[in-house]
Amino acid sequence: MVFKHDIVVVGAGLAGLRAALEAANSGEVALISKVYPTRSHSGAAQGGIAAALGNEEPDSWEWHMYDTVKGGDYLTDQDVAEILARDAPRAVYELEHWGVPFNRTAEGKIAQRAFGGHTREFGKGPVKRACYAADRSGRVMMDTLYFEAVRRGVRIYSEFQMLDLIMVAGRVAGIVVYELATGEVHCFHSRIVLLSTGGFGKVFRTTSNCFANTGDGVYLAYRSGIPLEDMEFVQFHPTGIYGLGVLISEAARGEGGILRNGSGEAFMERYAPTIKDLAPRDMVSRAIHMEILQGRGIDGRDFVHLDLTHLGEKRLRERLSDISSFVRIYLGIDPARDPIPVRPTCHYMMGGIPTDLDGRVLDAHHRPVPGLFAAGECACLSLHGANRLGCNSLLDLVVFGRRAGEAMATSLGELEWEDLPRNAQDPAVSRMKRVLDRREGDRAGVIRASLQKTMTENCSVFRREGSLEKALTEIRRLMDQYRRVKVDNRGKRFNADLLEALELESLLGLAEVIVVSAKARQESRGAHYREDFPERDDGGWLKHTLVRKTGEDPEVFFKSVRITRFEPKARTY
Repeated sequence: MVFKHDIVVVGAGLAGLRAALEAANSGEVALISKVYPTRSHSGAAQGGIAAALGNEEPDSWEWHMYDTVKGGDYLTDQDVAEILARDAPRAVYELEHWGVPFNRTAEGKIAQRAFGGHTREFGKGPVKRACYAADRSGRVMMDTLYFEAVRRGVRIYSEFQMLDLIMVAGRVAGIVVYELATGEVHCFHSRIVLLSTGGFGKVFRTTSNCFANTGDGVYLAYRSGIPLEDMEFVQFHPTGIYGLGVLISEAARGEGGILRNGSGEAFMERYAPTIKDLAPRDMVSRAIHMEILQGRGIDGRDFVHLDLTHLGEKRLRERLSDISSFVRIYLGIDPARDPIPVRPTCHYMMGGIPTDLDGRVLDAHHRPVPGLFAAGECACLSLHGANRLGCNSLLDLVVFGRRAGEAMATSLGELEWEDLPRNAQDPAVSRMKRVLDRREGDRAGVIRASLQKTMTENCSVFRREGSLEKALTEIRRLMDQYRRVKVDNRGKRFNADLLEALELESLLGLAEVIVVSAKARQESRGAHYREDFPERDDGGWLKHTLVRKTGEDPEVFFKSVRITRFEPKARTY
């Protein structure tokens, strides 16, 4: 079957929803979601959304911009950071007017709390900048925007998995999808496609990401000839529940939570003496790893404690209720009485599909690809640089999702319909058939487990040439193994076995790009820490990494960082 819509948005998280809302009055908009839309991973965001409202203490957009650039270890394109910081208050008030139930101060203003890396007066100490709805900020924003999308007539297709991006002479013509409920393969014919498919944390064994975050849109863009940018920068959040990776939001430390080692020492004072536990995530994650490596984990093991016991039951109930519930459910302990065992967990991808300021996807020559847009975590505006600042993720989604929606609406008047190729779905159908018909080979779960083990052991918080080379060799061996992947379930409807096998191709391809990029960058910057190159090298590496798929090994090239206000300097807190 062929569906026809002016605009197809792939991914129903906050970036996709916000873009769809902005374009809804300009043409027919279809929203394609791999899961039921309100189960999209944006709903898992706990801590809040950053904006220099100054509701609880003085603040300014310039300070917010500075913190974003410094947090990104000066790899952030500064014109992008300025747009974000300037537009943040408008974006938050827009959400408030749509009905997002933010916490309030005694005066009735939107309440704000401190968050890692957010400072006053260009680094003189923590500032309260995070607007929040308890510890379920993403959840209530998702519900609010989904209601708006339904109200405005956006056509929503739930549980449709994207299989291919249809390109005609370098222009977008639509996508191919797999309908989970029926097992059928369909084409969506459109003038514009926006990719908002989120991150791909499932490349790693322990992650805060949901099972659906397998990077399908990013990989399909890469397979179609689009380069990927800054893929070596993978953020590990410092406080995942030990052994599970389930996130304990930075909001816990924003409310006064303290990290302690096996001696009970509040060790962040040694690593970031000014803002301590509220240092940026890459620094806190490395500090935890250093404590563990030097034998100061809890009872000598590979985790530390997050201590919330001094906050009291009332504060935990009012401001950190979901987090408290997670700890009780998964660990069987009460955070009001017992410290929480934590260690870093894969959380966020700074890299992705390169775009301009309005979400237009850029090709290898930095030119817009007609009709193709991207927004959210799958896109790389170079906003987050080498390390995303906490609470800038939700802000990124609504600020640049809106800009992409505006640009798509404008582009409708400029783009003609491309003819859909005959049998455009055939390559995807053939790939699925080969997997379903194969009787010999390995199951996807076995290959995926090997991939995640390799990436976790060789390309996580600490990296070096030998471990990266080992990871690359293993990934390419697994790619060969994947060509013989098989499934046990050969049914058509809701075949999770087949879906897992299809997703694995994306994970393998993206893992290769992450490692190739990490090998190329011979310095330490933000979330990318090379033990064999432990210093930041602005002279040689103040530039963005780009990787393009070729017939042979991936091709690495570079482009400049845009610096407007803040010259790079030592990053201390």
